Amino acid sequence: MLAIALVSLALLLRVLKALGKAVREGRQRKEQRRLRDRRYFGEDPRCTSRKHRAAKTDEARLSRFGLPVIRDERELAEWFGVSLPRLRWFSHQQASEAVSHYVRYKVPKRSGGERIILAPKRELKALQRKILRGILGLMPPSETAHGFVPGRSIVTNATPHVGQAVVLNLDLKDFFPSITLSRVRGLFVALGYSYPVASTLALLCTECEREVRRKGGRRAYCAIGPRRLVQGAPTSPAIANLVSWRLDRRLAGLARKQGFAYTRYADDLTFSGDGLDAALRLLSAATHIVNSEGWLINPAKTRLYRRSSRQVVTGLVVNDRVGTPRRLRRRVRAILHNADRTGLQAQNREGRRDFRRYVAGLLSFIHAARPEQATRLKRKLDSTPN
Repeated sequence: MLAIALVSLALLLRVLKALGKAVREGRQRKEQRRLRDRRYFGEDPRCTSRKHRAAKTDEARLSRFGLPVIRDERELAEWFGVSLPRLRWFSHQQASEAVSHYVRYKVPKRSGGERIILAPKRELKALQRKILRGILGLMPPSETAHGFVPGRSIVTNATPHVGQAVVLNLDLKDFFPSITLSRVRGLFVALGYSYPVASTLALLCTECEREVRRKGGRRAYCAIGPRRLVQGAPTSPAIANLVSWRLDRRLAGLARKQGFAYTRYADDLTFSGDGLDAALRLLSAATHIVNSEGWLINPAKTRLYRRSSRQVVTGLVVNDRVGTPRRLRRRVRAILHNADRTGLQAQNREGRRDFRRYVAGLLSFIHAARPEQATRLKRKLDSTPN
């Protein structure tokens, strides 16, 4: 009996050992699957180009651009300093989310209407700033891009157009929203990143328009539009400039053929040169190029200025030298003059929340173009009581 019991115990131990080994191997396989790069990111696979899905890490290209070599999602999580599950939580497209990663609010446009701002919450904003500093900020924008570029401004954007016979201003309609998830992913693929890494980076930098609904008594943020670049994310301006690189190159080449200068400040395109007929030909050709690059011209904001009129580029007058409109300077002087008697707040006829800051902003605008015109007015504002 004892011998039979010992044999049974030995068999039981062998079975338990085999079961333990099978459990460990199952856990290892599960962990390997978890660490393996995703091929699905929550979007319809039919919306992903075959070229993007086949993209592999191009270390030579990344090194040539001076970009960090990140081969897979695990290395990307390490680069961010977060766990892989946490990174995937931020970078998976879902039609309905229990938590929104953005704060949504509206600001009035100068031309009327409202602009929707999606400001990322703290943790997502930290990831986006890492992308901006560590990847996007290392890539040089085109020579003709002046918006959101360190060392460039509305003044550098306007300067090439001083003293020209004709100035043509065009506006790109829905500049940021026209840049979809696919275009952002294509940018990161072009830089040398693999499909999983490029997709993760693109998802971190884009978002859908969402509306709040109730599902099972709980709040849900449901997508009501495609995923795209948003106004409010720190990465959006740099991505927009890089995505526009080929547009800038084509429009600059077109301008040179006509003997014109070309610059772009965000969604404002400006051409200048001699000859009205050449400007009209350029308008037609530029519209075709803009459309082929995935944008649309806003005809309501197209302006053609001749030398005999006031020529304006991004709010600055460029007829003879770069300067601010005379009407603006007179308005600021009148506000400060009247404020000596009534106080500054009494001049706030439009009901602005912080009128002193608003006037200071106007003075900063004047100072950017002509510092000597703003210095005395700034001193007057500082001594003016509320």
